[in-house]
Formats: sequence, C-alpha cells, structure tokens
Amino acid sequence: MAMQSNQIESNNLKILKDSMEHEALLHKKYSVYSSQCSDSQIKNLCTEACQIHKNNFNSLKSYLDSHQ
Repeated sequence: MAMQSNQIESNNLKILKDSMEHEALLHKKYSVYSSQCSDSQIKNLCTEACQIHKNNFNSLKSYLDSHQ
C-alpha cells in the first residue's frame, strides 16, 4: 500500500494562490466601497461582502496550512 502524501501538487498550489489573491483583492475593494458609501443599505451590502471574502480567504489559508 502506498502512503498518501499530504502535500499539494504544484498546479493546485497555483490555483490556491490565485484564489487567495482574488479573495484578498475583493476584500480590499469591498472595504473601500463600504467606506465610501453614503447609502446605508449599500454600505451594509459592501460590509457583508467584505466579510464574506475575508472568510473565504481565511478558509483557503486554513486549508493550505493544514497541508504543511
């Protein structure tokens, strides 16, 4: 029986890296949008989206950290 490796293949690492960069950028953009909105409903939507992308980034990071 072959031992299963806990390492992530390089093509999957690139996908993870790209996804994390994407989530970080969206988090930053929605944070800026939220700070610039005067309409409270739009501001709340931007704040919520900001948090969602932060959570997505953290989930990807946790997954990556679990394979080190």
